[in-house]
Amino acid sequence: MDSPRLLSASTLMGDRVINSKGEELGKLEEVMLDIDSGCVGYAVLSFGGILGIGDKLFAIPWDAMRLDTDRKAFILDIDRQRLENAPGFDKNDWPQTTDRDWMLEVYRFYGSEPYWVERERTRR
Repeated sequence: MDSPRLLSASTLMGDRVINSKGEELGKLEEVMLDIDSGCVGYAVLSFGGILGIGDKLFAIPWDAMRLDTDRKAFILDIDRQRLENAPGFDKNDWPQTTDRDWMLEVYRFYGSEPYWVERERTRR
């Protein structure tokens, strides 16, 4: 089955995120857009806690996940233990998205190339 090419961001909120072993990692909370470039800056995954209490939020580069329409979930190839050590943040203390060092740390953790690096390279 082919994956849809365009989806409304609101239809993705609350979707399950699992790893390649099928373990539940959490759910998609938000999709953060870079207003200047029109690119997805990152997805926000909520992980841990019980009934939304104590959840930690994680910024996930969009290209680190893939949509599995058969399982109706996003697949993030990471072990639960490794995710626990990922750069995260509290739901009441979101990161400054102008902080490129923080964004670089996130992208490097997941082995993704930052979207703005590729855009800058193609402009040259």
